[in-house]
Amino acid sequence: MARLSQYLAPYRARFAVAGVALLVAAGCTLAVGQGLKFVVDRGFSAGDADELDRALFALLAIIAAMSVATYVRFYNVSWIGERVTADLRKRVFDHLLTLSPGFFEVTRTGEVISRLTNDTTMLESVIGSSLSMALRNIVLGIGALILLMLTSLKLTLLVLGGLPVVVLPIILFGRRVRRLSRTSQDRVADTGAYVDEAIHEIRTVQAYAHEPQDRRAYGDRVEAAFGAGVRRIRQRALLIGAVIFLVFVAVGIILWIGGHDVLAGRLSAGQLSAFVFYSVIVASSVGAVSEVAGELQRAAGATERLLEILDTPPEIAAPASPSPLPEPPQGTVALEAVTFAYPSRPGDPALSSLSLKVATGERVALVGPSGAGKTTVFQLLLRFYDPQAGRVLIDGVDVRTADPRAVRGRIAVVPQDPVIFAASVWDNVRYGRPDATDAEVRD
Repeated sequence: MARLSQYLAPYRARFAVAGVALLVAAGCTLAVGQGLKFVVDRGFSAGDADELDRALFALLAIIAAMSVATYVRFYNVSWIGERVTADLRKRVFDHLLTLSPGFFEVTRTGEVISRLTNDTTMLESVIGSSLSMALRNIVLGIGALILLMLTSLKLTLLVLGGLPVVVLPIILFGRRVRRLSRTSQDRVADTGAYVDEAIHEIRTVQAYAHEPQDRRAYGDRVEAAFGAGVRRIRQRALLIGAVIFLVFVAVGIILWIGGHDVLAGRLSAGQLSAFVFYSVIVASSVGAVSEVAGELQRAAGATERLLEILDTPPEIAAPASPSPLPEPPQGTVALEAVTFAYPSRPGDPALSSLSLKVATGERVALVGPSGAGKTTVFQLLLRFYDPQAGRVLIDGVDVRTADPRAVRGRIAVVPQDPVIFAASVWDNVRYGRPDATDAEVRD
């Protein structure tokens, strides 16, 4: 989660506004306890209607201020969540475009899409909601604890004595939730990857009447994702249930001891009311933080999956000082003793010691059966991959020493199976030349 801070840093101003609003809202919430004490001791116990009216109006003013501050906090934190998620999606997509086809050959497309959509959506929820709730409850819990000490030190020591019993389950269950969250996200990615493959190859699926087998296989993956999700939910439920039970048992003990102090005259009814109010705030804060802890662990798992992509270096990249291609283009191509195997089949070379030379103006057709390496030659010319041995030269320059964009700019590609993007016909026609004029597109 620490690396996520670099995406939050540009929005310090909004964080500051949200932080001030959070402190104001928390202060107003804590002031309600003092107002409650005033109402009980000065209004109810003293039987003074004017004091009661003033106390109630003061409470309403505090609640109004708390509502406005809560609005400001919620809006700004939610805005940050949306903005950071958008930035992260763009960053991941930008990086994906720099990765070579070799990465996508060994990484399922559906899993990449799952990370780009599902994992970033989870982070949006955590940053825009859960993180704010955690900070709010931490501030409330600390503030309520201080006011508890000012109200009754003896009862506060009882509360502090029970805190380790509550915190220990949060730590133990939190670690399990993080591990299970990562597993659950991986299983969900498996289902997305299978759907992507089945839909992409739908003609093959239907041609072989393979629908029943694919239904079963997809169902197995969905059930595996369900099972992983249930295991994660079980741990979170145990965490929340254990914390709530322990916290409210402690509140019950405090009420019992505090009630005896009121009867003995050591504590006023208003003080006990305020103490119970602050005890409930502390209990609710601990319970809320324990629940948010599970969400934060899920976010940590999602962050790890996204950072795995961002940490993957491009295998094909321009050197620090790329060799320029000659101008004007000469139109020569040469392969010198090239040996190449795809990343997914390292022990099965697609090309072995292939040498080829095409002179300027010469036309050469590569003919051979499927799997002979015709497509592989063009993928090496476009530098989608680098050969394990030998050299590929365009206009006499080894493509490994040149900028890949410059190399690809020298080659016109007409694919065997035309690709149509989800855009207008106009945009598809000018895809290779975004700067083409309307007249050139028409021609």
